[in-house]
Amino acid sequence: QVQLVESGGGLVQAGGSLRLSCAASGSISSIDAMGWYRQAPGKQRELVALMTRGGSTNYADSVKGRFIISRDNAKNTVDLQMNGLKTEDTAVYYCNAEGELLHRDGDDGDVVPKPFVSWGQGTQVTVSS
Repeated sequence: QVQLVESGGGLVQAGGSLRLSCAASGSISSIDAMGWYRQAPGKQRELVALMTRGGSTNYADSVKGRFIISRDNAKNTVDLQMNGLKTEDTAVYYCNAEGELLHRDGDDGDVVPKPFVSWGQGTQVTVSS
């Protein structure tokens, strides 16, 4: 299993900056992509940014040029630097990890990969006007 713990959320005025951090523990070697999602009241959860173990990134169009994702594979952390925050960025931000975990089907069973998705508990980001 993979456990994720976020930190860094808070209240900030529009135009300000925040840095979110996420630390992973558990089956670290099984993780491929790590990133951040967010969910605002009354809206669906959406991808903000992610980075694969190899360093490829993907950003939501709404945050390109403002947010930067970084990942330290040695420390098992992923950060999100948020600049030029807008009121519409207000949401609960969730750290996410995806990958495959090897699983044996019984003591004498075959070893097969099983995909998994792990989520942090969420951290509130509130941007005031």
